[in-house]
Amino acid sequence: MGLSKGARGVAFEGADMTHIAVIGAGITGVTTAFQLLERGFEVTVFDRNRYAAMETSFANGGQLSASNAEVWTTWSTVLKGIKWMAQKDAPLLVNPKPSWHKMSWMAEFLGNIPNYRSNTVETTKMAIAARGFLLDMADRGGVDFDFSPAGILHFYTKEKDFVHGRRVTQMMRDGGLERKELTAAEVSERAPQLKGDILGGFWTESDATGDIHRYTVGLANWLERQGVTFRLGQDVADVRADADCARVVTDQEHRFDGVVVCAGVASRKFAKGLGDRVNIYPVKGYSITVHLDDARSQDAAPEVSLLDDAAKIVTSRLGKNRFRVAGTAEFNGENRDIRADRIAPLVGWVNEYFPEVSTEQVTPWAGLRPMMPNMMPKVGRGRNARVFYNTGHGHLGWTLSGATAAMVAGQVAEAYQPASSFEVGAAIAAE
Repeated sequence: MGLSKGARGVAFEGADMTHIAVIGAGITGVTTAFQLLERGFEVTVFDRNRYAAMETSFANGGQLSASNAEVWTTWSTVLKGIKWMAQKDAPLLVNPKPSWHKMSWMAEFLGNIPNYRSNTVETTKMAIAARGFLLDMADRGGVDFDFSPAGILHFYTKEKDFVHGRRVTQMMRDGGLERKELTAAEVSERAPQLKGDILGGFWTESDATGDIHRYTVGLANWLERQGVTFRLGQDVADVRADADCARVVTDQEHRFDGVVVCAGVASRKFAKGLGDRVNIYPVKGYSITVHLDDARSQDAAPEVSLLDDAAKIVTSRLGKNRFRVAGTAEFNGENRDIRADRIAPLVGWVNEYFPEVSTEQVTPWAGLRPMMPNMMPKVGRGRNARVFYNTGHGHLGWTLSGATAAMVAGQVAEAYQPASSFEVGAAIAAE
């Protein structure tokens, strides 16, 4: 049911248009702002950083990868996590220090193991739907983000991992994605620079790569020129909502018709204050950007994007001079430290598989993935009719953001403009 004009009042920021606040200027917040603007809303975006895309959307692996839509809720993941707890350079590292949040999250994670297949299929569908939205927004905004439609190559060095890859390929096929199995020779043809004893792989022609930071900043700049207000460098202390309005509190109180929470790992805190439970846990990921400063390194770095399934490491070629390598998952609370013992395996991986690439100039980074225990994003209404969420995308925020932004904006439009024809979100959800 829509909200009446009288219920919204007239004392909000802006003029006569319905005014929606977006909390967070990362990839989900900025794409949500775009989709809301498209539907005729006035939009204000808040972020504590002075610039857009300064946290989890700063330096991720770069992959727009429906082929990486497999959720982690398996007993194999649990057993590996236990095995690797004492191994500092493990792909998955869990700090054994207990906390109620971590324990409750992991209990829900275990409870979602039966949903592994259905959630993987559903995530694959969302990732496929997101491609068109992301590219359309970039085209509309004239955003150059080192986009490459070169496809993504999964490769394997162990037979058991390769066999598991075949099972995942079937699930993704059920979600509408085509992945082609490759022999070792065919992997070498796709990525001739890749060294090592490779058994085979899977090729996803329709996947792509790009620089999430350049995309988000470029789109934010275009949105600002279209009239979207960005209140950057303003730490949001509280978000409230009642029957009259939604309130965003910084150093002063701002009143809106509604609010969409896209605040990454901070979304859990804001949701709690709004009477909702959004059980996001911060799962730290690391990346390095290898600067290809010489012709030999540029030739030795792959053009195609790679995913090493065993090590859970992904790569992207960002233009001529940058090679992004990302991976690992660390359960260590809201800790943003860049640990040398977690960066070293990424550098070592490059040295092993691409020995002719110079790793003399490497920029390390770490970010907190906002992850739900079922590995699915939280998209939709809160308990209060003025509150919506688009958060909790885990390791696939870049990949899924176009679809979830359209979904939540469609739901906002339905709530405030019930006679409108915005059915994009509903169409995606029905696929």
